[in-house]
Amino acid sequence: MKNTNAISAFLALGQETRLNVFRLIVQRGDSGLTPSEMIENLGVPNATLSFHLKELIDAELLLVERQGRNLIYRPNAIQVQKLSEFLLENCCGGKSCIPVKPLKKSKVK
Repeated sequence: MKNTNAISAFLALGQETRLNVFRLIVQRGDSGLTPSEMIENLGVPNATLSFHLKELIDAELLLVERQGRNLIYRPNAIQVQKLSEFLLENCCGGKSCIPVKPLKKSKVK
């Protein structure tokens, strides 16, 4: 993944409504959601939702498919995976980032 693609995705997710829309769609997975279902769940106006969906599609984070009269929005799992790999590339110098022993929480007084 190129830096410009990652930046586009992060900018799209850096707005609260878009992040909420994206998370809702990801929770539904491959079955996807219609705009009506998103409006019902999130309570955002139709025009606002359309704007944010366009931004998420432009960032290649969502896929959209027409089924009859409905548009179905799904996460672009391949792009999300590439973004995760981009973030973790060269993480921890190639060693596992998961500690062998669980870290204890420090007590703050």
